[in-house]
Amino acid sequence: MSRSQEYTVVIEQDEDGNFVAEVPQLKSCYTQARTMDELMVRIREAIALSLEEEGPSPALHFIGVQRVAV
Repeated sequence: MSRSQEYTVVIEQDEDGNFVAEVPQLKSCYTQARTMDELMVRIREAIALSLEEEGPSPALHFIGVQRVAV
């Protein structure tokens, strides 16, 4: 039985109300959906595909999010 890994998922909402998810530690791992439930299904699929194509990335640990004004 394989051990599951956890990934940090950054979720934003676009101007049309769609949810957009990205996994920063996996290259090109992102998706979007109209609902959060659908988004969670899709991001799990995107993670699985990313791992299948590229393998695991070096471990990064989520520290936080900071807003910066410029």
